[in-house]
Amino acid sequence: MSEIIKTDESYLHWIQELKSRYQAAQIKAAVSVNHEMLMFYWSLGRDIVYFESNKKWGSTFYETLSSDLKQILPGVQGLSVKNLYYMRRFYLLTAGNDFFPQAVGKIQEQNFPQAVGNFSSPYFSIPWGHIRLIIDKYGKDPERALFYAQEALENNWSRDVLLNFLDTRLYERQGHAVNNFQTTLPKPQSDLAQQVTRDPYLFDFLSIREQYDEKELKDALMDNIQHFLLELGNGFALLGREYRLMIGETEQFLDFLFYHVKLHCYVVIEVKTRKLEPGDMGQLGTYVAAVNGILRQENDAPTIGLLICKTKDNVMAQYAWGAVNVPIGISEYDLSTLIPEHYKGSLPTIEEIEAELKDE
Repeated sequence: MSEIIKTDESYLHWIQELKSRYQAAQIKAAVSVNHEMLMFYWSLGRDIVYFESNKKWGSTFYETLSSDLKQILPGVQGLSVKNLYYMRRFYLLTAGNDFFPQAVGKIQEQNFPQAVGNFSSPYFSIPWGHIRLIIDKYGKDPERALFYAQEALENNWSRDVLLNFLDTRLYERQGHAVNNFQTTLPKPQSDLAQQVTRDPYLFDFLSIREQYDEKELKDALMDNIQHFLLELGNGFALLGREYRLMIGETEQFLDFLFYHVKLHCYVVIEVKTRKLEPGDMGQLGTYVAAVNGILRQENDAPTIGLLICKTKDNVMAQYAWGAVNVPIGISEYDLSTLIPEHYKGSLPTIEEIEAELKDE
């Protein structure tokens, strides 16, 4: 009988469904546990700040509190002196944030505040290790700290990815491309398009020679496509490099064609290894208009063009995109990890490295 059951397709489908349901329940449980733990950390940080301000105890307060908590909560992790300091800083970082509850009232005749309201901040949906990294970098800058918490949540960043972006000035770069979105796109599409741009784009994940050309840069970006997509931001799906497009009887090749899953539109990206020139806008504008006419479907939003160049004159850039009637953004890129030319000839090729490994 059991053999018959195990070969029944409906039974096998049900077993797989049970597995998926259990895994989904596990994820929900983990998220819920993380949320409750962070609420506890925040409230403990609030209490610590209160007792410090009222000078209830002396200089050994943190050591005493850590020891007592470990005794009454045996086996519970995260109660070290260092973590208690982080809880205090967590509360101070977020106390004035609109996402967080206001501290009012009393608790059981004690004179320290009770939190009321809800905890809807993005902080409560990311791991504590992420929060500690943000505190280390921007513990006294609530606006920047909240920005990185939101980005980590929306983009599902790992701790390493978060650490990388904390060091790349993403807050200062996000949404800063020179563009004409306000005049060529309806709201809220124009605001959303602005938010997905950056200026400059950091290509420091590339290691290429100092005298690189345009093809070498584009080849390197494709070889490092995961890092390239990460730098572009969440939502970019690559459709092709040197994407072939027949415009009338003329064959054109777009540097990169993406589809943005949040904006629901095509994005044409052209990369130039030199300073912005006025003719670049005409070229990109033609590509954007062609994608609108050839690829864009009824449910797609207007196609966006993004020109990433080595340098640009912002005044000329504004005049340049003012001369086109399609949405275009202009950004620079930074690339600092360049291999000196005199090292190039001495570096082994991939084939030489593989041959050496085989010999060993």
